Amino acid sequence: MKKRLLQSFRAAVEAVDPARLVASALRIEGDAVVLDAPGVRAAFPLSSLWKIHLVGAGKAGRAMGEAALAALGKRVADGVIAVPRGAEGPSGPVRFAAAGHPVPDIFGFAASREILSLLERAGKGDLVVALMSGGGSAMLSAPAAGITVEEKAETFRLLLRTGADIASFNTVRKHLSEVKGGLLARVAHPATVWALLLSDVRDDDPSVIASGPFSPDPTTFGDAIGVLERYGVYYAVPSSVRRRLSDGAAGILPETPKPDDPAFLGTTSVLVGTNRTAMDAAALRMARERSMGPTAIVLLPGFLHGEARECARSFCARLRAAAEALSPGHAVALVAGGETTVNVRGGGTGGRNQEFALAAAMELAGEEGTAVLAAGTDGVDGPTAAAGAYVDGTTIARAAALGLDPGAHLENNDSYPLFEALGDLVVTGPTGTNVADLAIGWAMKPSTPR
Repeated sequence: MKKRLLQSFRAAVEAVDPARLVASALRIEGDAVVLDAPGVRAAFPLSSLWKIHLVGAGKAGRAMGEAALAALGKRVADGVIAVPRGAEGPSGPVRFAAAGHPVPDIFGFAASREILSLLERAGKGDLVVALMSGGGSAMLSAPAAGITVEEKAETFRLLLRTGADIASFNTVRKHLSEVKGGLLARVAHPATVWALLLSDVRDDDPSVIASGPFSPDPTTFGDAIGVLERYGVYYAVPSSVRRRLSDGAAGILPETPKPDDPAFLGTTSVLVGTNRTAMDAAALRMARERSMGPTAIVLLPGFLHGEARECARSFCARLRAAAEALSPGHAVALVAGGETTVNVRGGGTGGRNQEFALAAAMELAGEEGTAVLAAGTDGVDGPTAAAGAYVDGTTIARAAALGLDPGAHLENNDSYPLFEALGDLVVTGPTGTNVADLAIGWAMKPSTPR
């Protein structure tokens, strides 16, 4: 079962390879640059084109940028893309700039200033190709006037520990920034902008992906205040942050651009890959695995949200119920997508997918013919070298045989060392893509009663 679930997860990651996705969406065709993605086709005549500028940010930035360079060739004049550490460096006319994640840093600030400077120079005959993926919110970081990099970082450290979801994070980010919430589209105007988005967010809302630097912002300063209050950190964040948000809510500062802003007249945003793309690939791989017997497939888009351990319990209940409804000897695979959160109370090491897996192991303890794998498509789960973990009905007994207490590890948010000891970590290394997380569950109804 472990081998099959790992193969399914790898198929999912391969399906959202950012280089392949960008290469299929962007090309020079005849006398035009063409954008061709699901639901969108646009063309920019080469005869009217002055320059192409590449900008972007995110965990998939390097792969997306290299694919765009290969597709557009010498037409690319320049570019700056913020990427994770280790992926930085020049490539032709484009600079891939290292930036911090998940907490913004001065390197992300420097990359953002370079992108702002480049877009300010873009003219009416220019085409800006913006490549945005998960992680871009942190990497594309230019604090608004009156807020330092350190003050903004402290705000998000506080939010990170509360288990706030990505939409809440981005609501605050947009109102503490010079680049998010449609502000880069405003800077790039009147150039034509094509934004290619690799989505890691629920419902694939362009305004949420990387905090929507090229998308209208439906949120307000008042909404940002509400997020900080809801998570109990409003009076803990730096005073400069509270001052800016209150000034904005009072109308002293201008709001982020809304859908009727002229900046969006020349902007086209397309989704080149999503969590559902990965889910479908994982499900197809499971369906083709004949050695596991007849297998029903159930897709649960957006199921992974909320507290990781609670979500795991719900997932296991769905898996168990689905198996009970089967004919004897038949199996079911559940493929869920999304992104959970962890309200950190302990001092251990782990990530949301490992915490999900450990909670699932406790639910499934002793059950035969059941297994769950939970992992992040970016290959990184929290501050660990793992993408996630695999569990089955034997996990808890095997941990106990090694003298480990799974319940104590869960309460201390310390899932990583337990799975490391069991050899059940899912380790891929950074994958160069990011469409949030997957949980893949498998269960078989025995041919004879247990």
